[in-house]
Amino acid sequence: MTGGNEGNGRQASAVQPGPGPAARNRPARAGRWLTTLLLASVFAWAAPVGAAAGSPSASADAKKPAGNQVAKARAGGKKVARSSHSGKKAAKRKDSGKKVAARKKSSSAGTSRVRSAKVSSRAGVRKVSTRKARKGGVARPTRTVAARPTMGKVFGLHDAEDPLSLRSSVALVMNPRRDRVLYEKNSGQVLPIASITKLMTAMVTIDADLPMREMIEITREDIDRERGSSSRLAVRTRLSRAELLQLALMSSENRAAHALGRTYPGGLTRFVSAMNAKAKMLGMFDTQFVEPTGLSSANVSTAQDLARLVLASTEYGRIREDSTRASLRVDTGYRQLTFRTTNSLINRKDWEIGLQKTGFISEAGRCLVMQVRMDGEPIVIVLLDSSGRYSRFADARRIRRWVEKNTDTVHAAAAMPAG
Repeated sequence: MTGGNEGNGRQASAVQPGPGPAARNRPARAGRWLTTLLLASVFAWAAPVGAAAGSPSASADAKKPAGNQVAKARAGGKKVARSSHSGKKAAKRKDSGKKVAARKKSSSAGTSRVRSAKVSSRAGVRKVSTRKARKGGVARPTRTVAARPTMGKVFGLHDAEDPLSLRSSVALVMNPRRDRVLYEKNSGQVLPIASITKLMTAMVTIDADLPMREMIEITREDIDRERGSSSRLAVRTRLSRAELLQLALMSSENRAAHALGRTYPGGLTRFVSAMNAKAKMLGMFDTQFVEPTGLSSANVSTAQDLARLVLASTEYGRIREDSTRASLRVDTGYRQLTFRTTNSLINRKDWEIGLQKTGFISEAGRCLVMQVRMDGEPIVIVLLDSSGRYSRFADARRIRRWVEKNTDTVHAAAAMPAG
């Protein structure tokens, strides 16, 4: 039934009916008067419904008693109301279907089932996708917000002159054998250092002479509350201190680094105090640590101080070995997991890397420190606030090409002015 007037023509026809069977035995005038009265009342009640002219069954219905016609007209009104209500429901379902289709179309351009934050370094925006809606399984549209600028960009460090056209706003290249700086750019600027922090975490852990075979359990205290970052080390995972140390250095595993600090004698507070004391002992007077992972932007330093950190770390054989491993397979107690290095240059045979560490948080940008051998000389490279996911490694290759073209400068260790 389509609803409206067309579907109710049987109850309200424009054809005039004849007298009913009971009226034929009465005088013609009285019968016509009674019939007219009854029909008038019927049409008066059914007038809001409306009539459809020319219904073929109207004359047959008019031969029935007037009382039946009244009842039939009332039933017709109820059908019209139900039909109208059904039509509204159908229209609502149709509109709802269109809205669902529109949401599906808009969400198909980049919606994720899980809550995540993906930073697009090229476009300079962050796409935040939320869980799929439970009703109908329709994913919500992606929310786009501006990416947080690095501190280097806030300070305008990328505008400094740079003969090597590095993508890093801070750079330092030095020959530690001759204690000379080969190249520098903004090397005295204090900036967040992200996971470069873990080199100090490793030194303090080793200095404490704690048993490396001791099993340590990952707890809820090790979950990142600072940024909500994920980890493959689930709560209740048990690994040795040696495994946690390697994961912190090689894969920059935050829960591993936090667990090392948490299980330090005296707890996390004493561990951070030991980190800052070690920094002062090394002459890193522009450096501050507040936690062992590097997730906090309050962990700050300069390229000059980080060069001292790299040189001190090379004195630890375990740090040299763990930081330059390509992968590690561990048994978490639930399953076997393979972790890999965060430095893509480790697997390159044309690079001789003695020590390395990467780092990244929004405020720090992409960071990289390395001790490498170039043209027979040990070279320390510090790169901070690099824009682009792979640009820090590209900057390291640019520096190596520059070193290879300037071998006399490298061996003579003539200092270069800041870029």
